[in-house]
Amino acid sequence: MSAAEGANQREIERVLVVGAGAMGSQIAMVFALAGHHVTIQDIAESGLTTARKQLEERMDTAVAKGRTSASAAQEALSRLSFTTDLGNAASAADFVIEAATERLEIKQQIFADLDRFAPPHAILATNSSTLGSSKVAKVTHRPEQVCNVHFFNPALVMKCVEVVRHPQTSQATVDIVMELVRKIGKQPVLINKEIPGFVANRLMGVLRDEALNLLGAGIASTEDIDTAAKTALGHPMGPFELMDLVGIDINCMIAEATYAETTDPADLPHPMLREMHQAGNLGRKSGKGWYTYER
Repeated sequence: MSAAEGANQREIERVLVVGAGAMGSQIAMVFALAGHHVTIQDIAESGLTTARKQLEERMDTAVAKGRTSASAAQEALSRLSFTTDLGNAASAADFVIEAATERLEIKQQIFADLDRFAPPHAILATNSSTLGSSKVAKVTHRPEQVCNVHFFNPALVMKCVEVVRHPQTSQATVDIVMELVRKIGKQPVLINKEIPGFVANRLMGVLRDEALNLLGAGIASTEDIDTAAKTALGHPMGPFELMDLVGIDINCMIAEATYAETTDPADLPHPMLREMHQAGNLGRKSGKGWYTYER
């Protein structure tokens, strides 16, 4: 029996999320709401404090809007723990998902540490939206138990989760992770080969850049392009609305990370996107992007 198959028989109960940023903390909350005991680990105590506060506020909002009950929210919050001690947190984990800074050297160090600390059966995943898991699997002694498990922002809302296998990822690991994603109420999408940007970001990038080209050429306004996407194509929001929601900075980062992998100039951030980023107009998070928002 492989270690991954052993994890399947044990049932995944304890989850470790490495990184207390917006993505990491929301991913942790998704697992906690689904009944898992979750530890959020970060190197900065201040980051953990902020994550705890923001998650409590998100749950208060969810209760106020009737999305969950006060008791369910409180029970989920009680299943969360916070620590700066990676070794202790990893030692009890059945499943680990890393959501740290999108820098390969940092991720590789984290995975080398996780490989030392986590039980042999534990599956190690990265939430990276651009870096294939083969790059972190190679610093471990369990490459067959490593894959991408890519959530979308905001993780508490978005249903899609991309599960990306690398050449050494075992079928047992894929099966366990796909079922785990379903159990937490998300819709897994299996990607069988590593490719920069995976599937959703590649599709989004094409639509985003064409929308920017149409705007730059004076063909139509942001509002009308968004309206066309929603009313003709059935998209829940238009490309400019989506850029503002995800963040102009994140859109630039994804494009730059994709370019670093492909070296194709077509993958560089669109010039209009760069201008927005340099001006500090990051979308909803800054109060101004392609649209203006009350803060």
